Amino acid sequence: MTSTWKIELIPVPVTDVDRAKAFYQRIGFTADHDHQVRDGLRFVQLTPPGSACSIVIGDGVTDKVPGSQQIQVVVADAEAARGHLVDLGVEASDVDVQPWGRFVYFRDPDGNSWSLQAIEKRPNG
Repeated sequence: MTSTWKIELIPVPVTDVDRAKAFYQRIGFTADHDHQVRDGLRFVQLTPPGSACSIVIGDGVTDKVPGSQQIQVVVADAEAARGHLVDLGVEASDVDVQPWGRFVYFRDPDGNSWSLQAIEKRPNG
C-alpha cells in the first residue's frame, strides 16, 4: 500500500458552469483553471480557501445529476463561516451543535449540498 493518499479533486455536477463558477468565487473559492478542452468538455477547477483539495465543474466532467453531490469540509469556526456566507447573501443553516462538531449547511445554485464542520477540541483527545 502507498504511504500517502491525497484527495485532490472532487467533481461537482452543475447545470450552468458560469453561474456556478461565479457562486463559488463569490464565497471565496479561487478559480485555478478554466479551460475549454474540446467541444463538450470544459474544465473549471476551483479551490476553497486554505484547502489542498479542489472541486471541478464544467461541461462533460461528470455524469452525476446536478444537485446530487454532497461535500463536507472542515472550518476553524462554524459561526464565522456561517456569518461569511450570510453576509454574501447565501442561505445557510443555523449552527447545528453535535457532540462531534458544529455544523453549517448550505447549497449551491444547483442544490449540491455542503456541510461545514468545526471540530470540537476535546481535552485529552
